[in-house]
Amino acid sequence: MLNNLTDGEDGDGGGSQGDGNPKESSPFINSTDLEKGKEYDGKNMALFEEEMDTSPMVSSLLSGLANYTNLPQGSREHEEAENNEGAKKKPVKAPRMGTFMGVYLPCLQNIFGVILFLRLTWVVGISGIMESLCMVILCCSCTMLTAISMSAIATNGVVPAGGSYYMISRSLGPEFGGAVGLCFYLGTTFAGAMYILGTIEILLAYIFPPMAIFKSEDASGEPAAMLNNMRVYGTCVLTCMATVVFVGVKYVNKFALVFLGCVILSILAIYAGVIKSAFDPPSFPICLLGNRTLSRHGIDVCAKIVQVGNESMGSKLWELFCSSRFLNASCDEYFTQNNVTEIQGIPGAASGLIQENLWSTYLPKGVVIEKAGLTSVPTLDPLLNMEQPYVFSDMTSYFTLLVGIYFPSVTGIMAGSNRSGDLRDAQKSIPTGTILAIATTSTVYITSVILFGACIEGVVLRDKFGEAVNGNLVVGTLAWPSPWVIVFGSFFSTCGAGLQSLTGAPRLLQAISRDGIVPFLRVFGHGKANGEPTWALLLTACICEIGILIASLDEVAPILSMFFLMCYMFVNLACALQTLLRTPNWRPRFLYYHWTLSFLGMSLCLALMFICSWYYALVAMLIAGLIYKYIEYRGAEKEWGDGIRGLSLSAARYALLRLEEGPPHTKNWRPQLLVLVRVDQDQNVVHPQLLSFTTQMKAGKGLTIVGSVLEGTFLDNHPQVQRAEESIRRQMEAEKVKGFCHVVTSSNVRDGVSHLIQASGLGGLQHNAVLVGWPRNWRSKEDHQTWRNFIELVRETTAGHMALLVAKNVAMFPANTERFSEGHIDVWWIVHDGGMLMLLPFLLRQHKVWRKCKMRIFTVAQMDDNSIQMKKDLLTFLYHLRITAEVEVVEMHESDISAYTYEKTLVMEQRSQILKQMHLTKTEREREIQSITDESRGSIRRKNPTNTRLRLSVPEEQVGDSEEKPEEEVQLIHDKAATAFSSSSQSPGEEAEAEAEAAPEKVHLTWTKDKVAEKNKAKSPVSPESIKDFFSMKPNQSNVRRMHTAVRLNEAIVKKSQEAKLVLLNMPGPPRNRKGDENYMEFLEVLTEHLDRVLLVRGGGREVITIYS
Repeated sequence: MLNNLTDGEDGDGGGSQGDGNPKESSPFINSTDLEKGKEYDGKNMALFEEEMDTSPMVSSLLSGLANYTNLPQGSREHEEAENNEGAKKKPVKAPRMGTFMGVYLPCLQNIFGVILFLRLTWVVGISGIMESLCMVILCCSCTMLTAISMSAIATNGVVPAGGSYYMISRSLGPEFGGAVGLCFYLGTTFAGAMYILGTIEILLAYIFPPMAIFKSEDASGEPAAMLNNMRVYGTCVLTCMATVVFVGVKYVNKFALVFLGCVILSILAIYAGVIKSAFDPPSFPICLLGNRTLSRHGIDVCAKIVQVGNESMGSKLWELFCSSRFLNASCDEYFTQNNVTEIQGIPGAASGLIQENLWSTYLPKGVVIEKAGLTSVPTLDPLLNMEQPYVFSDMTSYFTLLVGIYFPSVTGIMAGSNRSGDLRDAQKSIPTGTILAIATTSTVYITSVILFGACIEGVVLRDKFGEAVNGNLVVGTLAWPSPWVIVFGSFFSTCGAGLQSLTGAPRLLQAISRDGIVPFLRVFGHGKANGEPTWALLLTACICEIGILIASLDEVAPILSMFFLMCYMFVNLACALQTLLRTPNWRPRFLYYHWTLSFLGMSLCLALMFICSWYYALVAMLIAGLIYKYIEYRGAEKEWGDGIRGLSLSAARYALLRLEEGPPHTKNWRPQLLVLVRVDQDQNVVHPQLLSFTTQMKAGKGLTIVGSVLEGTFLDNHPQVQRAEESIRRQMEAEKVKGFCHVVTSSNVRDGVSHLIQASGLGGLQHNAVLVGWPRNWRSKEDHQTWRNFIELVRETTAGHMALLVAKNVAMFPANTERFSEGHIDVWWIVHDGGMLMLLPFLLRQHKVWRKCKMRIFTVAQMDDNSIQMKKDLLTFLYHLRITAEVEVVEMHESDISAYTYEKTLVMEQRSQILKQMHLTKTEREREIQSITDESRGSIRRKNPTNTRLRLSVPEEQVGDSEEKPEEEVQLIHDKAATAFSSSSQSPGEEAEAEAEAAPEKVHLTWTKDKVAEKNKAKSPVSPESIKDFFSMKPNQSNVRRMHTAVRLNEAIVKKSQEAKLVLLNMPGPPRNRKGDENYMEFLEVLTEHLDRVLLVRGGGREVITIYS
């Protein structure tokens, strides 16, 4: 039986081939690791077994790769894993939150806030409906564009907690990350101050005004008294909130939904009130003197004279403008000449009021709010008495100021990305939830602007504190069923938002501190035993107190607008930069982005910063710039350059020295290629397709060095070196290869290639991958130096931890002008090589030649593997990598070694054995080998098909004939068109090239037994008995298993990928024992048989692709 061919592997035979222990006789097995070798005794993957310790099988690694919490060491990017490699990890609770609960609702809670309830009506009244709509659309467009950029960054891998700071610092580096992270922290902290001030304003102005500690004796001192009350109560509330966060932050998160419910209930009450006002407007009368709005404080009726019994007397309003209540008292001139009228403050949606509120009414500070369209008799004295009961404007208003006050109402879009660690599918939930939340809030804001302008009288809208409507919250007057719904809803929502800010800001500061990029902040990275940021909370409370001491919500809002706009600007910049640089790791799952949108968002953020407040913008940029420079130059030596050239040299030196500091991060890894090309006698590149393929893979990015070797000495061949370099540069320019050329001379090609591999590049700017063409005529070269050089190249790249790419049938590779309209790039992922096989097709598909080709990934399942689970794990892994590809698991069960495999191994070993025993010339050697090959084939073809036992010896009658006719000439026929071995092992492209070069006729050589004896005087003559020994010897069982692997894999690859435009597969390593070198080339030849374009890939021993952002 064919199975008996492997019986000798465990036998105790002597020194014959195949009888010994494979651990000792095989050059492919590590003889020092016997126990590990037993794990891979199966025949299917024998070709890769020697490297299993460094490159494990995909099937054994896949489940770990699919679960990004258990990645190999090279891919563990999370800072917690880097900083605590020795620490024991706590079990991670499976995330359960979906898009609605995890992203949409938190974003709604953070976006809706104090400005909606306290200032939006005032903004609409001052700027009018049209300008308010422009303001809302401008701000919402800014956040929507930022959300698109943020979605691209957040879906470009797994984003751990840290939100915008993590995304920016990992996209733009620690300098930008630290600067923007601190700006975002300050913005969040001042947002907490703004929410606390809003809480106090609602409490003192609308819920319980008698709680005020400071009270003014006159109207002019009321604003100052109010600010002092805000400071005192704000400090008390801040202390209480900080204590709550310190003691029980979990309760803050539990009550978050309650606070959100208050916000949603309040908004629904507003819409219900609008609907009711259309047919039953609420009664909120406004008292006007002439066209001036009167405050309702201290006024019972809107009339000058009231009837007390039978006597007419002045009303309380009369008392405020006159010296007494008697009708003959002296009164204010304006009061005397103008009548008092009463109008409805909420006419309703059907009143047609929208036309009056379309346009802006900007007011200076201290003027009376007047109703347009009413006539009044002016007075000679234009000065106003601030003690009179008018409604005054408390500040000078203009469009840019209103933008700064309104913008905080659209912030909070980062809430979803901050919770990425708690989401079931962050890459899907963050874009969907954030964009839907922005769309929802934008709709609410736009409709609110229109409805407020359509339902509420203009003078009421411009009345910031509701003095004309008995001190009610203006938006509350529109609500149904009661204004108290809005008052209490807004109160609890601002409390919740303040608690959320005091919870999130310290954690952001703690994350920045633990990164260690800002040394003086490291103390704030420490906290309680459970990780709560105690010191960061203390600093946050102190900074928040600064905002509370400012005491004015209208003054604090532009400050936090600056910091948020700065953060959003850099999010857009990060996305635009990543898109334009096209780094290999930039593969966002969110596809609806473009660098122009990011650039527009960045420009809009910058414009809004200066629109809101140019001096605040400059201060914020100065703070960010100082932090950036501090991080960049911390401990660094300053460079003093002279002019542009000195600056350029300094920058180049600085960059090279930075590259020297360590290997590049996995995200930034891209193939930095050393392309080895061959030049002919005229110094022209033999295979320009190799340079075309380089362009297609690199797309002009990264480092490319094109190297070549000339034999001889440099002194003698210097002109040829120059011509070769010029020729290569011309070819590089023609093929659009952006890189450098390096031609060396050496006494032999092998040493020259070794010099190129070792010495190319400068400092940290060195190649990490070598691209070379397959040695096409490796069998026919003199002394077989070509394949020996190739194998040494493989060994040297492995020793140097460089990746190796071998292009087979390079003449068939497409030029840059070709386009594949369809087809597949097939990846055969057999062993894990650091992700090279995943990264290369992605890079190729960026080029227009391969853009329309689809990617397919095949992996091999053994007998004990669960192929269904392997496919699920592989799909999960590709999902995290943001790579779209078809996946198929090919099952390769253990099977008997075929006669064809046995024959190919036997012929391969016979060839090697005869070369060792015969000292023939090159031509004679080739003919002798071909003769023995033909004889061996003939014996196998003549075997009985029904006989399951192989007959490998020479037929007896053939030997007899040779003995009976000693003078008979034995003709050895050698076809020059064929190689020294089986021509069936050549690939289609090489067959065409070989046929073009070969002569069609056959060469006949006549040998006699005397000639054979003469050629082998030093050894025993090649008698028929010795030839019989060659034919009857057993092949090495380890080689049989490797040939079996090559044949089986080739059959599977040809079956699935024969029509593929390109096939990429793992390249097995060379034998550790150099005695098996010639067999290694044969294995690779068999592995890639009958395939048009093949790229053999060997990883460089490090991870080159990551799922993290």
